[in-house]
Amino acid sequence: MDLIVCVKHVPDVSSAELRVNSSGREIDRAGLNYDINEWDDYALEAALILKEKHGGVVTVVSVGGEEVDRTLRRCLAKGADNAVRISDPKINTKDPFIVAKVLSAAIKTMRYDLILTGVQAGDDGYAITGPTLAEYLKIPHATLVKKIEVEDGRAVVWRELEGGVEEIVELDLPALVTVQTGIAELRYVSVLGIRMAMRRQIRTMQLSDLGLSPEEVASPWLAIEELYTPRVERRVEFIEGSPDEAASRIVEILRARGLI
Repeated sequence: MDLIVCVKHVPDVSSAELRVNSSGREIDRAGLNYDINEWDDYALEAALILKEKHGGVVTVVSVGGEEVDRTLRRCLAKGADNAVRISDPKINTKDPFIVAKVLSAAIKTMRYDLILTGVQAGDDGYAITGPTLAEYLKIPHATLVKKIEVEDGRAVVWRELEGGVEEIVELDLPALVTVQTGIAELRYVSVLGIRMAMRRQIRTMQLSDLGLSPEEVASPWLAIEELYTPRVERRVEFIEGSPDEAASRIVEILRARGLI
């Protein structure tokens, strides 16, 4: 079984204090630590489990510069068989539609039965790269997947919907799924695995290998007009008077706000 996992190298914002840079359109990334996108880590885990059950090859693919190699080597250390980095300074990596186009051009040169991506990326949260990639490849897809079973050329997946509702979907292969966190327990990366991954070769692809022109991957379909920290308005009213007067005032405030 040929499995492809699309991964993204993202800043770890869980404990960082984020600031908007001078452009007013993106965060200041200076001093931020980077790692594999959390949702993509679970997509990789799901792919490795399928490989262990059905056999086959797991290939991880990412778009970006040499800094992405750290995430790709982490995937190799966990058990991925191949790693591919699509690298060209002309690629607008901030636009998920362009990233999906670039990924599709690369994946069309590969063999695959199932493509796995994370539901979303931790840095932008668009959650559209996976479905857009499936559209480019003209294959069926399912989002928010929390369980996968494969048999007889089909994938049966369980989707996590709102309100605790689950949906079971059957897809003909080849197909694409976007994986939710918690699909399985993540495995640890061993020291030996890390050492071996450092010696592995990462295949690089450029636009010339994909048949794409710089114009096709530069102009954004999606552009951020402004990025800002929401202003939080806080109002404090000190209620004075007797307990009865204070209680009456509290009731008045709650009624005025439609809370009672």
